[in-house]
Amino acid sequence: MIKVFKDAINGVNGHFDRRYEEGEDIRFLISERATFIDLILHYAWHRYAWGDDVCLVAVGGYGRRELHPHSDIDILVLLDNSASTRYQEEIQSFITLLWDIGLDIGSSVRTLDECVAIAKQDITVATNLMEARRLAGNDRLRDRLQMLTGPDQMWPLGEFYRAKFEEQVQRHKKHNFTECNLEPNVKNSPGGLRDIQTINWVAKRYYGVQTLRQLEGQSFFTEQEFGLLRNGEALLWRVRYGLHKLARRAEERLLFEYQRELAKQFGYKDNESGLAVEQFMHEYYRTVLALRELNDILLRILDERIHEKENKSHFVHSESMQLSSDFQLRDHYIGVTHNRVFDERPAALMEIFVRMCEDPTIKGVQSRTIRLIREKRALVDEQFRQDPEIKAQFLSMFKIEKGLITQLKRMKRYGLLGRYLPAFGTITGQMQHDLFHRYTVDAHTLLVMQNIRRFRQKTAEQEFPLAANIINQLPQPELLYIAALFHDIGKGRGGDHSELGAEDAEQFCLEHGLNGRETRLVKWLVQKHLLMSYVSQKKTSPILKSSINSPYRSVTLPTWIISTR
Repeated sequence: MIKVFKDAINGVNGHFDRRYEEGEDIRFLISERATFIDLILHYAWHRYAWGDDVCLVAVGGYGRRELHPHSDIDILVLLDNSASTRYQEEIQSFITLLWDIGLDIGSSVRTLDECVAIAKQDITVATNLMEARRLAGNDRLRDRLQMLTGPDQMWPLGEFYRAKFEEQVQRHKKHNFTECNLEPNVKNSPGGLRDIQTINWVAKRYYGVQTLRQLEGQSFFTEQEFGLLRNGEALLWRVRYGLHKLARRAEERLLFEYQRELAKQFGYKDNESGLAVEQFMHEYYRTVLALRELNDILLRILDERIHEKENKSHFVHSESMQLSSDFQLRDHYIGVTHNRVFDERPAALMEIFVRMCEDPTIKGVQSRTIRLIREKRALVDEQFRQDPEIKAQFLSMFKIEKGLITQLKRMKRYGLLGRYLPAFGTITGQMQHDLFHRYTVDAHTLLVMQNIRRFRQKTAEQEFPLAANIINQLPQPELLYIAALFHDIGKGRGGDHSELGAEDAEQFCLEHGLNGRETRLVKWLVQKHLLMSYVSQKKTSPILKSSINSPYRSVTLPTWIISTR
């Protein structure tokens, strides 16, 4: 009997793999795989005698009918409260059988009361139960479970949203808040499948629907956004399916060893525009960047609507404040006062980020304004880049104490940074083939700037006393930030990227009104950044030699660092 099950599973797995290699729609494949497993579990379940007080339920991704080759098959054996110990032998035998036939089972056995008690405490369990799907047994138990764990009973909308958003923040933190790791996690990195699922979970709970498609026409997403969400999800699913197939396990990391093979399977070929693997990964990074941007918009919409709903129920009015004729604040989120703001004054596309940089109490951008920025980013053209007001605005962010990196990252995510600095646009999503970098060139650049900024924090005085002492004596630290922004910007063009970057940095400085000495210093820093790296790692600098036996704070800095005039 076990052999019959195994043969059926192996035969169908081979069938699905062939269809994958032939390019069949990935949605059909992962849905049909779930349906096939439904049948296997159905036949296995009915080998035992069950009463009317037990139910077999699919949860998690399997509950959503999304099953990749080596994904866990998450099931719940749901018992009526009166049957808590009745089926111990049958359940143990059933689970053992599933393992014996080669299924990767993630199982739990709980009564209704136990499910409710755990779901009240654990947002992950509550989320999984939202997608519970009956496979066999008493369907009324499943219905009762969903009613008892619904928003009217636990995790009301506001609490649910905040818990899922905090989950996402912590998940992004583990990946350094960037989607551009050179070996990204397809499932958990920013812009990955979990970000899409988070949108689904919150939207389904708010609107009370089973699928996002049911929300068409409800002003939640535009037709273009829904297409982006579907197409991006399909690409990530196809990558994930291929990863599982190549690794022969539930591998979620797009490791170097798999990237080349997947590029080949996806039909990419080496040509004048780059290696096949570079083209494949560039598409991947472009997709997850767009999905992360969409995650920003849709979660912000849901937050605004949930917040408004909560305020109405408590007879509370949202806090609004006019900042100017173009901008307003609502509940600490900035937005435009009307839809023609960017058309009438393109400089406002830069000003909105400057305002957020200047005021740390501004939490982010209103959803309607994020959409408008996306629609109007084509206004960032050569005329925009040469506008003196806009140049002054951009440069001013480098002189503000806090917020620079947050806003540069936001500008990148909304597609503005690469348009304002075309050279930065060329390194967005660009891989680095060496052992010294973990991120694409653009992500690495922003992380370098972020680390430099950290040296100005109080905590750095203990952890990095020399660096903290030096940077806090610089009269114009913004010059160092500009140099960091340009240090790798010449990569991927052929030739010495330090020299190419130095030329770009010089042009930027001259166009943005820096004087001759400031320009020469920035250019020199970019030009010599590899030499400085070599010296810091391979040699002992005169500064360090002179300070071995004295506190770092007493180090005398070279005059070229202190004086920039």
